[in-house]
Amino acid sequence: MYETFTTVIGTVVTEPRRRTTSTGEEVISFRVASTSRRLDRERQHWTDGPTLYLTVSCWRRLLTGVGAAIAKGRPIIAHGQIKTNEFQAADGSRRSDLEMTANSIGLDLSRCVVAYRGTPAQDKPADQAEKAVPESDSADTGTIVEEQRPPAAA
Repeated sequence: MYETFTTVIGTVVTEPRRRTTSTGEEVISFRVASTSRRLDRERQHWTDGPTLYLTVSCWRRLLTGVGAAIAKGRPIIAHGQIKTNEFQAADGSRRSDLEMTANSIGLDLSRCVVAYRGTPAQDKPADQAEKAVPESDSADTGTIVEEQRPPAAA
């Protein structure tokens, strides 16, 4: 199967929902809106283009970080595998929805300012730090301590 990976920059438009599947796995899902913007140089103002809506699903190692950092209204960058889900609506019509299974999620620092505070073990000098865990096995459990939105561009 051909897997399509993409990166989407957008805004979270629903509160993230944490649920457990029938197989016992946890997942957090939320909707993202991404609107393209173009500068109309003749009129010197920005014009909005069409909006892309998609559902982002986060599994396994993403659960802790996404649960702590992602909320409705936050600007994010999401990278992952994208696919189309086709389904039958309640009225009997066939519909489709775009879904991303995320590999990485982050706050878009071009649209917000975030101060980050790591865990105490990360703040110790190297000679006092406990045994290092290989990067592939570690999870950074720092927290967002402040979020500010920069002034809107005129």
